[in-house]
Amino acid sequence: MLVPALLTLGLPGAGAQTTDPSADPTVIAAGDISMCQTTGDEETAKLIDSMPGTVFPLGDLAYQDGSKADFDNCYVPTWGRFKDRSRPVLGNHEYVQKGATPYFDYWGDAAGDRTKGYYSFDIGSWHIVALNSTCAEAGGCNKGAPMEQWLRQDLAAHPSRCLLAMWHHPRFYSPSKQPTTSKLEPTDRKMIAFWAALQEAGADIVLGGHRHVYERFARQDAEGNATPAGIRQFVVGTGGGPHDRFTGPVAPNSEIRKAETYGVLQLTLHPGSYDWRFVPTAGDTFTDSGSDTCDTPAAPPPASPPPPSS
Repeated sequence: MLVPALLTLGLPGAGAQTTDPSADPTVIAAGDISMCQTTGDEETAKLIDSMPGTVFPLGDLAYQDGSKADFDNCYVPTWGRFKDRSRPVLGNHEYVQKGATPYFDYWGDAAGDRTKGYYSFDIGSWHIVALNSTCAEAGGCNKGAPMEQWLRQDLAAHPSRCLLAMWHHPRFYSPSKQPTTSKLEPTDRKMIAFWAALQEAGADIVLGGHRHVYERFARQDAEGNATPAGIRQFVVGTGGGPHDRFTGPVAPNSEIRKAETYGVLQLTLHPGSYDWRFVPTAGDTFTDSGSDTCDTPAAPPPASPPPPSS
C-alpha cells in the first residue's frame, strides 16, 4: 500500500496545456550535490546521463568546503561531465572559500560576474534568473540592495510570459535537519524582497536547495499566503549530499514532501505552461509530477462605489 505522503499530488492546473515534451526545452535541477565519501552524486549523475536539457546545479556543489580539491575530486568526476550544459547558482558551502574563488574559477563566464554571483539568461520562451542567496556576499538581500535593484531592472528589460528564478536557500520549507546535527533553522525570510519583485513580474517557478529533501509548494506570495497569483516553489536538495530528515510540522502550502531520497527535478518548459517530474535514483520509487500554466490571473477590478443615498 502506498503511503499517502508519497503519492503524486501534482494535478494539472486549470487550463494547463501540455504539448509534446520533445518539442520544447527541458531543464534538470538539484542542489547539495557532491561528496567524495558518498555515492549519491554518482547515482544522480547516472540519471542525467540519459536526460537531455540544461542542468541547474542549485548550490553547495562540492562538499565540504567548496575548495579546488573538492571540485576536482568530488564534483568533476560526477556532475562535472555536464559542465558544458550547466548554469549554476552559489550555495553557502562555496563561500567557505574567500569570495567563492574555486567556484568561479571552475565555472568561468557561466556563473556570471564573480563579484556578484547573479545573472540571467533565456531558455526557449522562458526567462531565467539566477540569484545569490548568500546575502552578505551579494551586497545584501534587503529591498533596495544592489541585487534587488538589478533584478527589477532585469525583469523590466526582459518581459516574459514565463519566468523561472533559482537560488540556493529556499524561502519556504518544512523544518528539517541532518541526523548528526541539532541545528534547526527558522523559515528563511531574507529573500522576501526578491520574491515580491518576481511576483510583480508574473514569475511562475522558484527553485532552491539547501534543505537536503524534496518539497513542492502551492502558489503563494512572499509572506506565505496561498494565492493563484503567487509563485510555485520546489526545494530540490537531493543531488547527492547527506540526507536531512523532517523534524517538525508540514509547512503551510506544502503539497508534497519526501526526505531521504536522491533524484533530480525535470522541468519541460512549454510556451505558456510547464510540466514537472521528480526522477528518483535507481531503487527508489518516490516520484512527483504535474503541470501548470505560466499565466498569472489578473487582479480583480476595484469594487464599484455604492450609489449615492437619496
